[in-house]
Amino acid sequence: MAMAWGRDRQQPFYMAIGLLAVLVVAVGFNTTYIAPMARRAFEAPVVVHIHGLLAFSWIMLFLSQCFWVRAGNTKLHMRLGVVGLPLALGILVSGILVARWAMERDLPTLGDLALSSVVGTFTSLTLFCILVGAGLLLRKRSDWHKRLLLLATVVVWWPAWFRWRHLFPAVPRPDVVFGVLIADVPILVAAVRDRVRYGAVHPVWKYVGPVVFAEQLFEALVFNTGPWPKIGRWLYDATG
Repeated sequence: MAMAWGRDRQQPFYMAIGLLAVLVVAVGFNTTYIAPMARRAFEAPVVVHIHGLLAFSWIMLFLSQCFWVRAGNTKLHMRLGVVGLPLALGILVSGILVARWAMERDLPTLGDLALSSVVGTFTSLTLFCILVGAGLLLRKRSDWHKRLLLLATVVVWWPAWFRWRHLFPAVPRPDVVFGVLIADVPILVAAVRDRVRYGAVHPVWKYVGPVVFAEQLFEALVFNTGPWPKIGRWLYDATG
């Protein structure tokens, strides 16, 4: 089977995911960020803009890395790849700072809901960094490398998908429909692609993908229930 994965040198699928990510971010954040910014009606601390820039930079890095491999410029691909982990850590740190700011802003009106939101930010971005780190550690095994980084991209783009709820307000449980089911469709598509092209599903999709899906679904279903707000308060205090 190692020989089968060794034939996986084509990048159109991965580039398609990168292009889709750009579209998802542009549409998802248009209502809550891009359009208000254009109208000069959006007010937030600088860290919010920094986090948005870093997260979008990840999407563009993933897309450009696919392009350079397809173009045969692996040297540039490897040189640019060194910024992946620092960028991911920057997204984690800035994301936590944004979550703290949002919690402080919303706590007087939303109460426990604001506290619970901190948990999702911490768990998702930590998982994102773990996947990025694993992908970079396995950079010499290109089949694992590209799949882990694609999975990391799927993890980090769910907030953009979740904001599609503003375009489709009638959809029930948008946190599950947009934030989990639709956001994680590439995992299933990638697994089917492997099965069709190579006769088997790669271990990333077989074992890691389901863990990511289960974590996101669990988080959506138990959000703001039981000890969730208390965990949010603990994370807020621990990162202060």
